[in-house]
Amino acid sequence: MMKIAIFDYGAGNLFSLKSALERNGAEKVDIIYSMENLDKYDGLVLPGVGNFDPAMQSIQKDAKRLDSAIENGMPVMGICLGMEMLFNKSEEGQLEGLKILNGEVVILPKGKVKVPHMGWNNLKITAKGKSNSKFLKGIEDDSWVYFVHSYKTVPADKKLVVASSDYGTKVPAVVERGNLIGVQFHPEKSGEVGAKMIRNFLLMCKEAAKADDKK
Repeated sequence: MMKIAIFDYGAGNLFSLKSALERNGAEKVDIIYSMENLDKYDGLVLPGVGNFDPAMQSIQKDAKRLDSAIENGMPVMGICLGMEMLFNKSEEGQLEGLKILNGEVVILPKGKVKVPHMGWNNLKITAKGKSNSKFLKGIEDDSWVYFVHSYKTVPADKKLVVASSDYGTKVPAVVERGNLIGVQFHPEKSGEVGAKMIRNFLLMCKEAAKADDKK
């Protein structure tokens, strides 16, 4: 049975995300408030709901468990805020990020573009994204996805970025390192393109679970 956990920072309704995971093949989706029993799940989603500092306060107690799960190959998908928290720090808050990915989070250029960015935008998939990304398998270049954000990530290692989007500034839209995925947009709100990405993520979870069984 495919079991997926969504970590709740205590900041809102996660029903659409839970429904999207179930609709696309997850047999059991639990909303969790602690990662104490994370090893019972095949994958973890860090949702895109909330503000940086309160979310970091909620997750900090589980940072070591999260680190360990990622090191052991558990597929983890960070959405919007969930992606931003993976980095060292954010201009949105005072607290340090999880420091799982090297880089920072900066506000979109207010004088140049409308902030927050809300709406559909297309993806430019990199050569690496087209050839090696499990998450973007079967996703066509220029596919449209739905964004709701005021910040963007600035990864120190540009090779982590497998897709970007142009919103008056280049926005890293998908970062990927092994089974760790970060997306700046909301797959659960991105129609069939987002559904395909969720199915790809769940396939990653299935493959990782099989690999664990063989150990």
